[in-house]
Amino acid sequence: MGGFFGVVSKCDAIPDVFFGTDYHSHLGTRRGGMAAYDENIGLQRDIHNIENSPFRTKFENIFDEMTGNSAIGCISDSDPQPLIIRSNLGCYAVATIGIINNAKELIDKFLCSNGGHFGAVMTGGKINTTELVAALISQKPSFAEGITFAQDVIEGTAAIMILTDKNSIIVARDRVGRLPLSIGKNENGYCASFEQFAFKKLGYALEKELGPSEIVEITCDGLTVLEPARKEMKICSFLWTYYGYPTSEFEGVTVEQMRYRNGEIMAKNDLKNGFTDKIDYVGGVPDSGTPHAIGYANKSDIPFARPFIKYTPTWPRSFTPAKQVDRNRIAKMKQIPVHSLIEDKNLLFVDDSIVRGTQLRETVEFLYENGAKSVHMRSACPPIMYGCKYLNFSRNTNDMELITRSTIFELEGEEGFKYIDEYSDSSTKRGKKLRSAICEKLHFASLEFQSLEGVIEAIGLDKSKLCTYCWNGKE
Repeated sequence: MGGFFGVVSKCDAIPDVFFGTDYHSHLGTRRGGMAAYDENIGLQRDIHNIENSPFRTKFENIFDEMTGNSAIGCISDSDPQPLIIRSNLGCYAVATIGIINNAKELIDKFLCSNGGHFGAVMTGGKINTTELVAALISQKPSFAEGITFAQDVIEGTAAIMILTDKNSIIVARDRVGRLPLSIGKNENGYCASFEQFAFKKLGYALEKELGPSEIVEITCDGLTVLEPARKEMKICSFLWTYYGYPTSEFEGVTVEQMRYRNGEIMAKNDLKNGFTDKIDYVGGVPDSGTPHAIGYANKSDIPFARPFIKYTPTWPRSFTPAKQVDRNRIAKMKQIPVHSLIEDKNLLFVDDSIVRGTQLRETVEFLYENGAKSVHMRSACPPIMYGCKYLNFSRNTNDMELITRSTIFELEGEEGFKYIDEYSDSSTKRGKKLRSAICEKLHFASLEFQSLEGVIEAIGLDKSKLCTYCWNGKE
């Protein structure tokens, strides 16, 4: 995934961009970058690896190293960025969020024939996605035309932020609005951000939430719409169940409140089935599962508790060693048990989602090792049946690495993939078999997933505006 933040101001833009970008740290753990424009110096840029250290510690000297009244920053889980580009459109810095599935075809069709080349080739010969976007933009005589062209030919998703050498920022929401993008305003200028809470915390008020494909240019004096929004929207439903920070709001729907409603709907289903009488405590798999669990506890009248606590003083962020066995050990090391809330207790946990299930199995084993009588699991979203091809969520996961897919194959071979809808539905024979098999694998006493209808109800938007591809495979 990733996030970005930009400011154009009558004052120094660096402090707000530093803190605004840092507020996007939950969206990525690989690279952080900042770029600024100063009339006397020109464009400046700095990129750091943030895999084992947070953004703010790597950029704490940026106030002495960079200056400008306009600046952008980004957190990236993929390519190093922002990049500084020289083209027919001038010199500019650019950052992107998303994924391009047809990169090779785009290079062959639009760029190689023009004698173009790429400087930011990465390990293994991979082209930097942001440079590819910039090259596509440069095919046209203006930023607005170039961005529109890029959006139309890219298969995937590309949200774009550009810092120009004219002391302005141009931002574009992706073609069908899978990702959010908003403009904030204060007395000194404007900002643009993935997460709204980032600029509200810095004293900006919401000025505009961009629509799908909309392109806007901001200066310290105003906002200009370069291309109006299109009607078709497919915003990612995972923004509410997992990605989005709890205090954020997307399309008028607050993340934290959606998660409470989501948990309430799951509890309502369990109450209807007479299940909740067996549970002593409801807890969340921290951190994103916790608000779903609060909603479940509120509706079911089962006490909410934290039977284990993540040790954050020395493990404040995800640390991802190369080997899976090491990642599992690190995850387990962070979990500190509260024995009186575990021993001889029937526990129900809500997790935001179940992808591979590897770390979840480790968590359940940890709870049993500490005396739990039973551990029941609820997933705050439906079974993930398809790897996402629009964003980085489960992007690097082969479909057969998804625990749902691998379990279906074990139960029925490739023939089972013809019945994905049945396996997703807990009321069918196949649905019951899937849940039972996963329980056996991950040592759950019981398992249920939120239904697709339940997630849509909790979000509260029309289903036609939501992307649910990873659950039902529908474009």
